[in-house]
Amino acid sequence: MTILPSFLSPVSLWGIYVRRCFAASGLSQQSMQLDDDDDDEDTTLHFWGPNPNHQTALNRSRSQKPSLVLIHGFGPAAMWQWRKQVQFFSPHFNVYVPDLVFFGGSTTESKERTETFQAASVAKLLEKLGVERFSVVGTSYGGFVAYHVARTWPERVDKVVIASSGVNMRRRDSDSLLKRADVDQIEDLMLPATAAQLHKLMRLAMFKKLMIPQFFMNDIIQKLYSDKRNEKMELLKGVTIGRDDTTMISPLPNKEVLIVWGEKDQIFPLEMAIELEKLLGTKARLEVIKNTSHMPQVEDSIQFNNIVQNFLCKS
Repeated sequence: MTILPSFLSPVSLWGIYVRRCFAASGLSQQSMQLDDDDDDEDTTLHFWGPNPNHQTALNRSRSQKPSLVLIHGFGPAAMWQWRKQVQFFSPHFNVYVPDLVFFGGSTTESKERTETFQAASVAKLLEKLGVERFSVVGTSYGGFVAYHVARTWPERVDKVVIASSGVNMRRRDSDSLLKRADVDQIEDLMLPATAAQLHKLMRLAMFKKLMIPQFFMNDIIQKLYSDKRNEKMELLKGVTIGRDDTTMISPLPNKEVLIVWGEKDQIFPLEMAIELEKLLGTKARLEVIKNTSHMPQVEDSIQFNNIVQNFLCKS
């Protein structure tokens, strides 16, 4: 695989633009060590959050806004998945966009690899930042994390948005996904190492079929999928959801939950969303976005953002 230098890399150049979008929205890159200095299981999370160096007047304005946490799915780091949401929601919310452990600059010495560990890390980050209450949006793998954050710390969570996330997944759903993808192991789909594998993932994850040159596909793999591959494989094996033939999902007490799904999702088919709405109880409702697949926040960001904002801002 030919590796392009940064000044010729489309991904590197696009990354500069994305960072500028986040900065223009009032966010800055930050890192927080979550454990004590003498802790052998040190965890550090990288995140985008409100710029602490803004003027005092802006800080007062910030304190009056509610907080919103965006949790990314399995794939590239958070900034690549939430650009249009950061731009849309930052005028109305204090937006926090963490990189989950082993994505972006987030690391840990712990041997834990479950989505519940990811949820505990996000909750601890927000606690250290002094964010007492927040709403949370999680997509795909990030929906697993968002569900556990809301279930474990209900007193801190206002509203929950689960997007394209089969938190009700059973073992048979995992097996069906492998058949649809024509792969033997989930990492062959979720951690593409070749242009052919990336094309297969995009075919399942996106409704619109894109013609992307080979060199661009290779650049995406090198810049966005090659970092911490072994650790990410361990994360995939550590997921507890989908191991059994029964689902352990239960309603989130006293929580309004919005489920947002792409009509043509081939990672987690729409039938799973319909079942999830029933499992999460009377305070859950489902919104389906037509002509999108597994990434409606990217494929139809306008409709996605409006649906989520109407839900979050409803008294």
